[in-house]
Formats: sequence, C-alpha cells, structure tokens
Amino acid sequence: MEWINELFFGTGIGHSILLLSIVIFSGVLLGKVKIGGISLGITWILFMGIILSHFGMRMDPHALHFLKEFGLILFIYSVGLQVGPGFFSSFKKGGMTLNMLAVAIVFLGVLITYILHLVTGLPITTMVGVLSGAVTNTPGLGAAQQAYYDMTGVENPVIALGYAVAYPLGVIGIILAILSIRYIFKISFEKELETAQDEAQAKAARATHVSLLVKNPSLFGKEIAEIASLIEKKFVISRVLRTDKEIDVATPRTRLFEGDKLFVIAATQDLNAVIAFIGERIDMHRAEWEKIDAKLISRRIMVTRSSINGKMLGQLHLRGGYGVNVTRVNRAGVDLVAEPGLELQVGDRVTVVGREEELASVERVLGNSMRRLREPNLVPIFLGIALGILLGSIPFVFPGIPQPVKLGLAGGPLIIAILIGRFGPHYKLVTYTTMSANLMLREVGIALFLACVGLNAGEEFVNTVVNGGGYAWIGYGFIITFVPLLLIGIVARAVYKINYFTIMGLIAGSTTDPPALAYSNNISGNDMPSVGYATVYPLTMFLRVLTAQLLVLFLA
Repeated sequence: MEWINELFFGTGIGHSILLLSIVIFSGVLLGKVKIGGISLGITWILFMGIILSHFGMRMDPHALHFLKEFGLILFIYSVGLQVGPGFFSSFKKGGMTLNMLAVAIVFLGVLITYILHLVTGLPITTMVGVLSGAVTNTPGLGAAQQAYYDMTGVENPVIALGYAVAYPLGVIGIILAILSIRYIFKISFEKELETAQDEAQAKAARATHVSLLVKNPSLFGKEIAEIASLIEKKFVISRVLRTDKEIDVATPRTRLFEGDKLFVIAATQDLNAVIAFIGERIDMHRAEWEKIDAKLISRRIMVTRSSINGKMLGQLHLRGGYGVNVTRVNRAGVDLVAEPGLELQVGDRVTVVGREEELASVERVLGNSMRRLREPNLVPIFLGIALGILLGSIPFVFPGIPQPVKLGLAGGPLIIAILIGRFGPHYKLVTYTTMSANLMLREVGIALFLACVGLNAGEEFVNTVVNGGGYAWIGYGFIITFVPLLLIGIVARAVYKINYFTIMGLIAGSTTDPPALAYSNNISGNDMPSVGYATVYPLTMFLRVLTAQLLVLFLA
C-alpha cells in the first residue's frame, strides 16, 4: 500500500494534481452552502487548502509556486478584459460621483490599515493580508504576495494568513454596513423605489414621441437631412407613412411630401417648435404605428466579421445605404446608445429595424455567424499576458526608495488587459471571448491561486491564530471593513442624496464583493444595486491591486 501513501503524502506530479483537485473540488462544494442567505463562495478553496496542509498534505514548492502565479495571471487578466470596455466610460454621466466615493472608501481603508500597523506594531505584510481579506479582494492578496516575492525573493505566508483570518467577518461587515445605513436614515424600500421610478420617468420625459402631418409647403420634396439643417432643434424622424399607405423607414435621403404622416422623437423643450415647423400634430398613437409596422422586423444581429471590428457605426451607413434603423447596441449585457461615433466590436448585438430583405443585407455586412464566435480566440489572451508580464517586469526607480518598483505579475497583466479590452478594437484587434470562456479562465485561475495559497499557509495557520495573536486580526479586519463603508455611505446619502439601492451597489462594488451584491439584489428586488456595482467595480479593482502592492513596496 506504499503507492497510496506516496500518492497522498508524496511529492510527485500525480500527488500535486490530486491534492489540488481535492482542495478545489471540496472548496467549490462547500462554497454552495449558505448560512442566512450568505455564502463565502470559492474562498472555501483557501480554507480547504489550509485544513489539508495543516494535516500534513504538502505540494512540491516549485510546482506550488508556478501554479499559484499562473493562476493569478489568468484570473487577473480575465478580470481586466471584463472591466476594460467599461473602465473609462464609468467616469461619465454621473459615474464620477460614485467613483470618487469608491476611491474615498479604498483610501480610507488603506489609511486605517496604516494606523493599525503603527498602533499595534504588526508587520505591514500582515496588515496588508488583513486588509485584502477584510475587503474580500483576492487580487489584492495576490498582488501583495507577488510584490513581496519580487522584493525579497522569498514567499511570505503571513500575508495569506491575515487574508484567511479576516475574510469571513469581512463579508459580514460589508452586509452590516449596508443594513446600518438603512436604519440610520430610516429608509423605506417602497419610497426609495417610487423615487427612483419618478426620476427615471422624468429622464424619459425629456424625449417625447409624437405623430405629425406634413403641411409646410417649404418642406415638400426636400430630403430629411436638408430639413434637419433648417431648424436647430433636437428631433429624429423615425417612420414616414405615405398617402398611399406605404410606410418607409426614415433615412437622411428620404423625401417628404404633402400629407405624409411622420413618427417623430423630439426633445420636450423643442416639441412645439418642431410641430409648427413641420405642420400639425395628429392623434395617432404609437400602438397604431406598431400595427402598421407589421411588415417591418426588429432583429438582433451579431457582429462577427473581424473587418467590422473598431469601425464606427456611422461609417457603415446602414441607415442611408440599406434603409434600416439601428436602435441600440448591446455589449456584454449592457445596452449602448446607437450613436454614429460608437465603435463596434466583435460580439456586439446590434438591434436593427427594417424589411426582411434589408435585414438580410445588413446580416451579410455584420456577419451574424455564431460559429465564428464559438471558436476560441486565444490571440488577445496570450498576447496580452505576454505584454502584461513585460510591463510588470519593468523596474521603475523612485527617489528615496532603495528597491526599484515593479507592477509585477498582477499589476502588469491587469493594466494591459484593461487597455486591450478598451482600445484593442480600435487597432483591429479582436478581443471578444464568450462570457462562458472568460468565466472559465477566471474561475480556473482563482481556484488554482487560492488552493496554492491555502496549501502554503496551512502549516502555520492554527499556531498563528491561537498563539500568535491572530484572533485580534479578526477585529482589525472588521474595523477596516466597516468604518470606511459606514462613513462614506452616510456621506453618499446625506450629502449627495444618492438612492439607497445605488448605495448598496456602491458598497458591494467598492469591496469587489459578489456575495454582498447578491444579497443587495435579493433584498432590493431590482437591478439598481448591480448598476452601482458595475459603475465603481473597474476602478476599485484597479486601486485595490495597486494599493496592496504599494503598501508592501514602500513599508515592508
């Protein structure tokens, strides 16, 4: 039976793979268990690694180090690709306020960590681990470990110990902060939802649908493009119903004639001027237009031709050349305004309205081949990883710091992934990967990383917690979690009057905590927390990784 002992407690490749598989398998299963609607998710992989390592199951140190770093790179890079397209746009249209509040949460947490480091005398490496666990940010843990290894050439398992000790109460602390803000301001979900709906309606009311009859003689026979230039008002002509009951999709070249009925979308403040300019308003509701529109089809067409990648919507001349209307563009589950300056990417879903034969022509232009999207696109992944490692390996020398600073295997791939995700299509680089492929890369990467971290830290875990004062780290982690979230949450509500549902998303996003987001979505019953989460997540993720590295590099 020697082979069984060798397989479970040896040092070979078979032992390493078996051990990793057991850790990941059992951790994922336990992560599905919820207590009070809350689950620690895949963080159970870390705890399973600690438990098995404590009982004497070890991996070959070289194999462990390689798999940990490779898993970290896969995870970080796939996260960067996911957040890249929305990273810069998250600062627009009200997102700036939310992002500045998220930045305040991040830096307040870093400040408290530094103060606790000075007061308690704990090494900054320990406190960085506690910080990463307290805000449930695994990439920060990876970045800190990598920065320490680059600086000293040795591993520091204490960083992972701090993370593991602080993580469970970190999740609870985030949810407690969400609940505390609700009770401090005596928030009613019903009133918050009503207020949010009123605001949405007010925004929607800025653009009004109206049916008009063409009666102005000066417009007869003129193209819509020419007519639009004659009046400096915001309006779009969507449909034209001729006197012979023939309906047309309005294009810039469409000519108007006496008696034509128009379906117009106009800015509310410009409505009266547009009506007076074109003719008169008629009592013809949107439902009637939709009934007449029966011969017009609305279809979602996938962009799958690589030649379209990076081209602006206006360059394709779909409206003027093919007689169709592009109403919206869906990218990674987010609807974008179909403006002429929007750069299309492979994988975009373009909603097009027109006749069957016109839509068929547009399909040929855009591709609409699901087979192409199902094929794995490995070029941007491994090209990006290679560029990320090169960037992460460049030493930056700062005055007063004896050791050159590097972005490392976490920071380099993250920055490159964000840049490729955002600007790759502009340079004809197809960055599309299916959501399932991206999630697979991400989950495999984080699973390998957490398993290796747990196996490396488990030998000293119990001794550290029991005899090394590790139980106090739990309290430090709770302070780091709770205080910034509560203070900034109060500011967001009292000063900026932000809707409570959005604050829930802000808190979950600023801690990059999916369990908190799931909890928020569950109790709110709407998707407003998800919107707030998505707005601040990209910048927060970047800052969490960066600050964890800087704390180690400057203070360790």
